Amino acid sequence: MLSSNDKKLEKLDLFYRPSVAKPKTSAEIISEARNALRTIRTQRPFTPREDQRKLFGPASSRTPENRPPSSFSLHASSFEPSDPRPISRARLSPLELKPKAPASPTTKKDLCLPFPKPPVDPVKIRRVSSARARFFRAASQGAHLPDRMLPPTERKKTVESIERVMMGTSMVKINGTHLTESDAIGHLKSHPPQLTYDGGFSEIKEQEMFKEATSLPSYLRSRGDQGKRSLRASSCPNSSDLSRLETKAVSKDDLQDKNTETEIDDIFWNTRIVPILHELEKEENIEMVYAACTQLHHALEEGNMLGNKFKRRNILLKTLYKLVDVGSDPLSLKLAKIILALKVSRKNLLNVCKLIFKISRSEKNDSLIENDSILESLLEVLRSEDLQTNTEAFLYCTGAIKFLSGNPRFLNEMISKDAVEILVNLIKQINENTKKCGTCFPNSGHLLVQVTATLRNLVDSPLARRKLLSVSALPQLCIVMGQYLDDADVCTNIARMFSKLTSYHDCCVALASYSRCYALFLNLINKYQKKQDLVVRIVFILGNLTAKNNQAREQFFKEKGSIPTLLALFHTFYKLDLPSERRQGEGREQPKAQRPPAQVEDVLIKLTRVLANLAIHPGVGQAMAANPHVVGLLLTTLEHKSVDDCEELVINTTATINNLSYYQVKNSIIQDKRLYIAELLLKLLVSNNMDGILEAVRVFGNLSQDRDICDFIVQKNIHKFMIALLDVKHQDICFSACGVLLNLTVDKDKRVILKEGGGIKKLVDCLKDFGPTDWQLACLVCKTLWNFSENISNASSCFGDEDTNTLLVLLPSLLDEELALDSTLDQDLKNYHKLHWETEFKPVAQQLLNRIQSRHTFLEPLPIPAF
Repeated sequence: MLSSNDKKLEKLDLFYRPSVAKPKTSAEIISEARNALRTIRTQRPFTPREDQRKLFGPASSRTPENRPPSSFSLHASSFEPSDPRPISRARLSPLELKPKAPASPTTKKDLCLPFPKPPVDPVKIRRVSSARARFFRAASQGAHLPDRMLPPTERKKTVESIERVMMGTSMVKINGTHLTESDAIGHLKSHPPQLTYDGGFSEIKEQEMFKEATSLPSYLRSRGDQGKRSLRASSCPNSSDLSRLETKAVSKDDLQDKNTETEIDDIFWNTRIVPILHELEKEENIEMVYAACTQLHHALEEGNMLGNKFKRRNILLKTLYKLVDVGSDPLSLKLAKIILALKVSRKNLLNVCKLIFKISRSEKNDSLIENDSILESLLEVLRSEDLQTNTEAFLYCTGAIKFLSGNPRFLNEMISKDAVEILVNLIKQINENTKKCGTCFPNSGHLLVQVTATLRNLVDSPLARRKLLSVSALPQLCIVMGQYLDDADVCTNIARMFSKLTSYHDCCVALASYSRCYALFLNLINKYQKKQDLVVRIVFILGNLTAKNNQAREQFFKEKGSIPTLLALFHTFYKLDLPSERRQGEGREQPKAQRPPAQVEDVLIKLTRVLANLAIHPGVGQAMAANPHVVGLLLTTLEHKSVDDCEELVINTTATINNLSYYQVKNSIIQDKRLYIAELLLKLLVSNNMDGILEAVRVFGNLSQDRDICDFIVQKNIHKFMIALLDVKHQDICFSACGVLLNLTVDKDKRVILKEGGGIKKLVDCLKDFGPTDWQLACLVCKTLWNFSENISNASSCFGDEDTNTLLVLLPSLLDEELALDSTLDQDLKNYHKLHWETEFKPVAQQLLNRIQSRHTFLEPLPIPAF
């Protein structure tokens, strides 16, 4: 008589049961292979490295006539001799022409004392101080300011005569007399000129220095006391005069400061810059010219003459442009760095970017670029220049950056210099301009090819991926794909980037949360159905999104035409794969070595993975199991493909069928064709591929819940194969094989098969070998033994003496919590093991032990007497 608990256990659980709702811990990754519904892993599509550095690779969809050139000639004549400087927008204050009426006459003694001069603004003091500091640095090189200034009473009204100064390497010519440098400096001390440059490195002109400042207004030039009274009155300002005088005093100080700065810049230019320019004009030795350029850059930086506001900037640029024709890559890089530092624009900016691009095309120049810090200059162009005005310049600038991003040596430098943020900001600008104008502006597609290719290289870095997430780059990239749907190169680059990013959980979650991405990917599949390198990546991305996210599975399935689009793609590539099958059949015997999957086959592999992942969602899985087109394509694949020809495709297809066979629904096509599926799986069971065998056994575990499949298993002697698999000592295979045997023992007529091939002993060995580390497997073994021992009267006659004694010793030790649970495990794993031990193994094992103990006698049988 069975107890109430025993009666409950008599009712057999299904082999694959829905998992109990419980908090998920990191330790549960151990049980992923045990789930009835499993996701499938696959390799990311391989992207070969391009042999040549070009704007567009050999696989580009752009024709040569519809894309900017990667090869071009560049000369000094390509540059514009005069680069425009920014226009000043400051408004000048109007001059006050209205004379002030004289005050009432007073006595001579009433003359007021001079009004004190207001203090100079500290900002102006600092500005003059910085100018003086720069001047004294120049003075240490041999240049000095005049040590005295002429008093106003000595200033001449007429313009001073022009002195011409011929500058050489060591001699200076003043008024026709050759002087040494020290004599020339002395002359400058006693005759302080204002220096300008005439553009030919030969003359310095002394400009008009002073103008007469002692003349009085006309209304003060009257005779006698009236004039004196007027003068006396005007010398005593009232409150309204005070503010005007202060303004004039400050303006005068500003003018004086500006003149001082100009004089210092002039002297610095002539004493520090002009000699270097003379050296550059010689062009005798490239090494010397290179050194002179380095010296020039340092001097310009020291003199605060970089940028686009320096008045002699065009003189510098003309000289630098001439040196482009020298044709030396190291020198050209140095020239490009200085030219960019001078903030050129438009055509000149384009040409200097082309110059750097041309040099960066050769990988051997990467070390030169690294040593000269050209990368920082290129990123500054993208950061500060206007996109719409300089689109073509940006194209070659980002092209050079793309080349460098392919070199691992530049990866950390790029990320540390905010390359990710700069490039994403560029993408945002393009998206905003496109949205505003309603159309893509010229060359923006070419530019996006370079930008997205660069980001694709950078996302290999964990820091770059974190930065992409922090600036919300993934939605912006999806917007680009939507706006540039007709540009296959842009879409392919972003797809390559997403295929990398979605291999990481945080990036996958971020993309899945952008709900518009699913419709976008379906549009891409429909538009580029035969473009293998694009669609294989889109399907791979979908596989990643649906791998661990049930919401993503549901959202994708609900998109209009989602499953039909996948099936159409499957059908297209399956037809493309048929000719290769015919060639193999007509040719000689193929080598036994497994070949790598072909490109066409790779699409089918990724597609079956998406279908398998989608089937995990209950609603989606039931709908797919009832879809004859889905099941039909899967069965067609098993019919025409063998695991020896394409291992991954066959295994993925079998895993998809396994997920669909989980759903025991009335309209399931899998259930209708279960016998045919069992026939197809026989060839996989007898293969030498253990992964293929495992997937086939899993499908039999689901299908064997039906009596006709159990009959088929016994008829084809598949049960003997399942018993033999218990000896493999592979936990997952033992688990799945034990599941099939468990379903067979539901039928009383088939329980006897466990005694064939030593089935009971092998089950006990599995319990002994894997029990303490795999409580799910131990539970299945106990359930199988429980079914087998139903209605027994004697345990020994059922299991045999040896196995009975083993179970009587083994089960109590496994039911002892202190002995069964390993205390050395970390807390997550310990909780995981305890959960399965308490909820799955312990109830079944305790009842099995009670049954064996209640039906076992320890009395030894009497020997048969001899007669």
